[in-house]
Amino acid sequence: MIAAGAKRALKPASSDRAFVSSFRDPAGRLVCVDGRIFRFVNPQGLSALKDFLSTETAHRFQEAARLVSSRALTAEDTESLRGRIPAQMAGIDAEWGILEHSKIDFPCFPYEWPPEMLHAAGVLTLDLAQAALKEGMGLKDASPYNVLFEAPNPVFVDLLSFEKRNPRDFTWLAYGQFVRTFLLPLALNKFCGSPLDRLFLAKRDGIEPGEVCRQLTLAQKLRFPFRTLATLPTWLAGKSSGNGTPARQRLARSEEQGRFILQALLRRARRLLDRLKPVPNQVSKWSSYESSNRYSPAGAQVKEAFVSEALREFRPKRVLDVGANRGRYSELAARQGSAVVAIDSDRVVMGELWRRARSQGLNILPLVVNLARPSPAMGWRNRESSSFLERAREHFDAVLMLAVVHHLLVTDGIPLAEILEASTELTRDLLIIEFVPPDDPMFRQLAYGREELHTRLDQELFETACRKHYFIVRSLQIEGSNRRLYLMRKR
Repeated sequence: MIAAGAKRALKPASSDRAFVSSFRDPAGRLVCVDGRIFRFVNPQGLSALKDFLSTETAHRFQEAARLVSSRALTAEDTESLRGRIPAQMAGIDAEWGILEHSKIDFPCFPYEWPPEMLHAAGVLTLDLAQAALKEGMGLKDASPYNVLFEAPNPVFVDLLSFEKRNPRDFTWLAYGQFVRTFLLPLALNKFCGSPLDRLFLAKRDGIEPGEVCRQLTLAQKLRFPFRTLATLPTWLAGKSSGNGTPARQRLARSEEQGRFILQALLRRARRLLDRLKPVPNQVSKWSSYESSNRYSPAGAQVKEAFVSEALREFRPKRVLDVGANRGRYSELAARQGSAVVAIDSDRVVMGELWRRARSQGLNILPLVVNLARPSPAMGWRNRESSSFLERAREHFDAVLMLAVVHHLLVTDGIPLAEILEASTELTRDLLIIEFVPPDDPMFRQLAYGREELHTRLDQELFETACRKHYFIVRSLQIEGSNRRLYLMRKR
């Protein structure tokens, strides 16, 4: 059961380390205090929350780590929060309940996911909706923002999304939201190649069927899945009276009939989701990069041995792999016990890495993030979803920047000094970095027509720039290549 809040009203904090990060649910607020996550639940939401947490569904999904684990605050716990909560929560009283959620190590958001992760989040959402229905509970909110990932595994985090349902009510009011935020984005990605980040960064609540129709050809409008998900709903909306009168709640003749109709709707949603599952083994611009003979077999072995030795020596708990591509070194770090966040701008390679991490139980979180244009802070006052750089700041014990610096230098035009300074904001200790000189074939290919911009870049200049921020522990020339590896420690 959930303990009530303090008998006296809590006073607001003056520190910026406390803030309300979610306020859209009328039943409660999600509050961050010194890095800890608390859910304040008002009296109206407390009853439904207690009902849900007492179900077998809640117990089973929490044991499987598919539902966020939580603990009720004791009176002593609540007292310790006094004076540390943000001003928006001042004045709560004993009628409120307070939970502390277990913290997800690295929160991420739908605009950073490859489509495989959005699909997995949709599967979890339907699994919970179907399981809760059997115990008389309904899922009233079906947004991907209710799901975070612990490594490659989705975790449902919004406990206030569940409510007691009228047993004769056969409507799922969240179905439209599920279509807008799961089914239509997956359909546009699979059949039109639309990236998820463009959709979710522009439209937090997904895309309306009418907007989708305006993007489609006539042939696309008449084919699966758009005929079902966009064309017919848009046509039917145009035929409605639109008089603004709220629709009356429709009830089935019996509880059994109501449950049967709602179960059928959830099964239909699952069939649609299954048909929109991303296809494996896709080809993209960078999906064959690792196998494109950038290194000789001996050189590839030298590079892997260098990275492996550094990881084995220093045992970093958390690793960020920048420009991870297919994730060879992410997997190497994960197999040596590190929790890895792998980022790359190519959604295909990140999707394939997610599949491998999930099937092999590897502690890797693959994200579609370009370090040159990282995810911004989003939402009200930029506090609902923090920026990638804010989440990543000194979160990692080691950062891998292998075969990526020349892309940042040439393709994105970022000065070397800026790249190195940014790396110091990400790592608390180690940097494993690869120097690719201007006479390297890939460097020349990227810089074609702009070679004169990089004529001064050489090993000496690179090392001098690095020493402003790092001690160079060791370096090694890659056999059969003009590239060089460095292991560095932050000053």
